[in-house]
Amino acid sequence: MYSENKSTKRRFAGSYFVSLISIALVLFVLGMYAFLMAYTDRLLDHVRENIGFEVVMKSDAKEAAIKTLSDEISKKNYVKSVEYISKEEATNRLKEDLGEDFLKWLGDVENPLLPSIDIRFVSDYANSDSMAMVEKWLGGKTIVKEVIYQKGLTNTINTNIKRVKLILFVISLILLLIAIVLISHTIRLSVYSKRFIVRSMQLVGATEGFIMKPFLKTFMKQGLFAAIIALTCITFALAGIKQYLPEADLFQNNMHIFKIYFSIIGISLILTMCSTFLSMKRYLNADIDKFYA
Repeated sequence: MYSENKSTKRRFAGSYFVSLISIALVLFVLGMYAFLMAYTDRLLDHVRENIGFEVVMKSDAKEAAIKTLSDEISKKNYVKSVEYISKEEATNRLKEDLGEDFLKWLGDVENPLLPSIDIRFVSDYANSDSMAMVEKWLGGKTIVKEVIYQKGLTNTINTNIKRVKLILFVISLILLLIAIVLISHTIRLSVYSKRFIVRSMQLVGATEGFIMKPFLKTFMKQGLFAAIIALTCITFALAGIKQYLPEADLFQNNMHIFKIYFSIIGISLILTMCSTFLSMKRYLNADIDKFYA
């Protein structure tokens, strides 16, 4: 009997630990998914507004005409920023990138670089349709040689982000189901290890609520510990993301972060409470004598 109880306790401790880690992993994925949902639009806007849209001018275009066109573009409501890059500035930038003066290799050949206007769009207009309309409008200007931009890049970004959202959502559901199964298994082991006490309480007429209370308390503590572990991992993950992607500015809205953190704690407590209640209910309504076999 002693060996059996000792073995059961070891199994319960191992199952409890696995269940704790599983819940923490589920909460971590759910938390990162929540942050992804909250900050996807901000990240997407940042990416969209940094998609290059370059208007290359003809070699004989006058600087005054180029500046006039630049001012006209800047007044459009769909434009975030406009930068005029003269022929000399373009040459200096290329020299810095190459680390040497490339003009000396050209000899008597005229500098091939042309003046241009670099445009950044407001995120709502940074899509293929809007860019195509602007390209057509600018292409009709007599001083414009060509318009260069990465066609379809925005659509590709949107598609990839939707895929990431879907994958994370599916993973979260799978982990949630695994956590529920592990919690139920842990609870059954816990009840089995205390089956004599549970049986005695039933025989003296203890109510189900009275019997469930210590189990609910134990496993809700487990849910709280799992939430603390998950939130710690989420905090480190966000700090790492901020280090490598400072533009995301994930810690800008502290109230929003607190809402997500408290939601994770609430989900953990509700998850463990409901799993414990359902498992205990099923266990107590079953013929307990069969668990003695």
